[in-house]
Amino acid sequence: MAENAVILKDVTAHYGSTQVLHGLNLSVGEGELVSLLGSSGCGKTTTLRLLAGFLQPTGGSISVAGRDVTGLPPHKRDAGIVFQNYALFPHLTVAENVGFGLKQRKVEPSERERRTKDMLARVGLTGFAGRLPAALSGGQRQRVAVARALAIDPPLLMFDEPLSNLDAKLRVDMRVEIRELQKANNRTAIYVTHDQEEAFSISDRVAIMNAGNIVQLDTPEVLYTRPVNAFVARFVGFDNLIAMQVSARNGSKVTAENRGGGSVVLDEAKTGPLPEKFIVGARPEGLSLAEPASENTISGQTRMRSYLGRAYQYKVETAAGMLVANGSLQNPIEAESNVGIAFNFDQCCILEDEGDFA
Repeated sequence: MAENAVILKDVTAHYGSTQVLHGLNLSVGEGELVSLLGSSGCGKTTTLRLLAGFLQPTGGSISVAGRDVTGLPPHKRDAGIVFQNYALFPHLTVAENVGFGLKQRKVEPSERERRTKDMLARVGLTGFAGRLPAALSGGQRQRVAVARALAIDPPLLMFDEPLSNLDAKLRVDMRVEIRELQKANNRTAIYVTHDQEEAFSISDRVAIMNAGNIVQLDTPEVLYTRPVNAFVARFVGFDNLIAMQVSARNGSKVTAENRGGGSVVLDEAKTGPLPEKFIVGARPEGLSLAEPASENTISGQTRMRSYLGRAYQYKVETAAGMLVANGSLQNPIEAESNVGIAFNFDQCCILEDEGDFA
């Protein structure tokens, strides 16, 4: 990875007496796009506000491009910010909006005009320079906001839920454009969103946040397949978390019981070493329906069937809890049917037990 362009070290933050960040650490490489992903209240927007200078930390340090910016006000940080509501000046033309930061930095008019034209060309808005924001579509306004952020040639670009006001198709189109512009300009970027698909599709790495800290920071591929704990597993779609306990070992073959008393056999040659207590995380497609009382399954009874187009999805009540599994379209199973639940272990993850095995 390239040299770190952004470093947050042991950063804490408070709103009044409420602590919202708890010793957060984050390093972002030069030219890298890292998304902060999490539910409302996890601390992602607070982290962005600290980087922008809109909020001061109560502890720790923040550096950007090798410069300590911890105590600097926003206008001295040279950061480009794209807001959720675009924050364009309604009385200024597109060109005036894009050149606003350059004017504030006292860039000479000829150079300001050149850079403004260049940025409008890069975002595909060359013919829109004289229009007011009200005459633009949502996607066009968002591109103006990105052009304004890039025009000042910042060492850091920040995006605060930039696509949440757009319709579904335009969100997909704009996230591609933002990624292409970020890569073409080789800008380090921090992107805040609550949308997992959005974060995974454009990011080099994603930081999943909870309760004021980063729980896991990894590539989208690693996060999706190898979450570090049950919180991240649930967040990335492992709807089934089944506590297991080893009851027998025979070479690489391990027999493990679930909390309901049923047992399955796992192969450590495929799963890696298994502790005495662990949790199997499985998405619905990681489980399959089998005949009741089949070997190496968990027994249960179907409670609800939903049609997904590509498969049926079942809620199955078992002694290990309510599990969600996908089933074939060719063989639909009625509610209140006795079934077995089998693991497709190549689509599951093994997690550290959190102490709730009964």
